[in-house]
Amino acid sequence: MKVAVVGGTGDFGLALALRLAEAGEEVVIGSRDAERADWKGAEVGVRGAANEDAVQGVDLIVLAVKAEAALPTAESLVEAIGETPVLSVASELRFTKAGVLPGENPRSIAERTQELLRAPVVAGLHSLAAASLANGRADGDALVCGDDADAKALALAVAALIVNGRALDAGPLASARALEGVTAVIVNLNKRYRGHAGVQITGLP
Repeated sequence: MKVAVVGGTGDFGLALALRLAEAGEEVVIGSRDAERADWKGAEVGVRGAANEDAVQGVDLIVLAVKAEAALPTAESLVEAIGETPVLSVASELRFTKAGVLPGENPRSIAERTQELLRAPVVAGLHSLAAASLANGRADGDALVCGDDADAKALALAVAALIVNGRALDAGPLASARALEGVTAVIVNLNKRYRGHAGVQITGLP
């Protein structure tokens, strides 16, 4: 599979690119700055390119930019992405004195991204931390949701390569509201217990 990681120069995107490349997948990381993408890509042995070029001719695009940049980036790449499936991994968070909370918008970033693109959008990997992926396959399971069966199958195949647990189908794209909210829970756990929490689903065959 050929995968483009848009936002691949960030901590999560770069760790994801490294894990996928180690698994034998062809990976290109994208950035608004092609030179930076080349430089960071060389660190993990993958090709770098400007976002518009990175998304060309791939099987799956991972939108791994920060939450506040996810929608503007998707909108800027509508034509370049075309109908290539997109995996949204961002979560909108609010940092308060009481702790980290989900964003105020009742709809997920993934759902709002789907409104912008012609391509099918799936959501997943929200329970995986960049620090965990940077050191190898992440412990725990990876959850993926979406409405397009083929796009979801691609995302599940990617997820299976980067976790020690299972890649699990968590239902329709509307479930991304819950998955993105889990990120806030995990950040709170990590801050309180100074760890790298993940999610493991029990009771399934």
